[in-house]
Amino acid sequence: MTPSGDSSGGLNVQLHSAELKKELSLPNLVFTQVLSILGLAWIGSAGKLGGSHLIFWLAGIILFYVPSALVVIHLNNAMPLEGGLYQWAKLRFNEITGFLVAWNMWLYALIFVSEMGLLVTNNLAYALGPAYAWLSSNKVALSLASVLVTLGLVLVCRLGLALGKWIHGFSGFMILFLFGAMAAFAIPRWISGPVAHVPLALTIPAFTLVNMNILGRMGFGALGGFDTVALFAGECQDKDPARAIRRSVWIATPLIAGAFVLGTACLLVFVKPEEIDLISPITQVLNRGLQSVGYAGSATPLIGGLIIVTLLGQAALSFNYAARLPLVAGWDHLLPAWSTRLHPKHKTPVGSIAMIGAATLVVASLNSLGAGNQEAFQVLQNASGIAYGLAYLVMFAIPVFGRGEKPPLMLRVAAVSGFGMTLLNIVLSVFPIIDVANPFLFAAKAGGTVVGLNLAGAWFFWRADAKRKRA
Repeated sequence: MTPSGDSSGGLNVQLHSAELKKELSLPNLVFTQVLSILGLAWIGSAGKLGGSHLIFWLAGIILFYVPSALVVIHLNNAMPLEGGLYQWAKLRFNEITGFLVAWNMWLYALIFVSEMGLLVTNNLAYALGPAYAWLSSNKVALSLASVLVTLGLVLVCRLGLALGKWIHGFSGFMILFLFGAMAAFAIPRWISGPVAHVPLALTIPAFTLVNMNILGRMGFGALGGFDTVALFAGECQDKDPARAIRRSVWIATPLIAGAFVLGTACLLVFVKPEEIDLISPITQVLNRGLQSVGYAGSATPLIGGLIIVTLLGQAALSFNYAARLPLVAGWDHLLPAWSTRLHPKHKTPVGSIAMIGAATLVVASLNSLGAGNQEAFQVLQNASGIAYGLAYLVMFAIPVFGRGEKPPLMLRVAAVSGFGMTLLNIVLSVFPIIDVANPFLFAAKAGGTVVGLNLAGAWFFWRADAKRKRA
């Protein structure tokens, strides 16, 4: 299949992609999407709305989730290329737009992976109980966890998707298993017994700034990630990768949407909104579910262990995702040739992997040294979320403004809807969700960080482009 748009650019990518191993089957693509999108903590934030969470989930699904699925399917049908959104933006707009899209996606993935040592340590402390609470603030423990996790991710990514797909698949399955376990305890009680709060209600939440923030997070924040599988288009087993990715989206969509809505309802069966544990709502539900059937012990260590497994799976996926971005930019001669160097046996981008691993350790060490500085941590998190949101704004703009695009009216409407929901999340992400001395200064820091990083990305592109032209 020849991608539409810049055919020479598309064919060049296809020729390079032919060197990659074709590891991903349809089930692998489905579980990859589950792992990428279905976060375990989102039901806690949604549960704070009470039974009216249903309205906001439906709004997020209709206004963002379905539009993102339609746009990803449309763009991938036209351009089923390794690199996904980077390639779409490059071919439909221009090279600098494509590079900045990849730059923002890379920054988001890098910051997420660099936080993994901190997240694993915090969840381990939570699972082991109050006696181990010191782990979450001990800089030696945080640094050691960051180094071990990063080295493990480098090894997994170096061995390729032959191993990575099983890690992604098992972690995605464990997420569905945890949601299924909640339903197994909650549904019988929902039907026959007293519940802590009405699980589902058709009441509309008040349109306050806080609730709009939650809506934005339940849209782009919770339901974003369909672009992930498209980035691995060149590594699909199916001879028609667009068809395989399209099918995987249609299979994953009801699984993910249903799990979010049902999971939030199951939480409210056992927990009142004001009592929800935002750190690990699934642990809270399963412990109360076990107590409801007469089990006196705690399942927190077991559940905490399973949650750590899913976090490591998400980190492995994000690391693989991040490693492909320098690879495809290197194909366009915007990065040194070593970024495109493939392992002779596994055909993985070893140069790109080494760069991502080193960058992850640097950012992780900064996170560890700054442990306890919640405001700085929140600025970094908000800035990375905004960076990813900017990439999505470009994705939704392609069907409306992209060169050569003539999509049906319904797709244009869907793209505008997704663009609006993403923009809502970006605007509200500038403001803090923790108490800070000066919210406007916080907003200036978060916004300034994003602007500064994108100016640095543009400067890097212009230098690389000038060097490429001279060569």
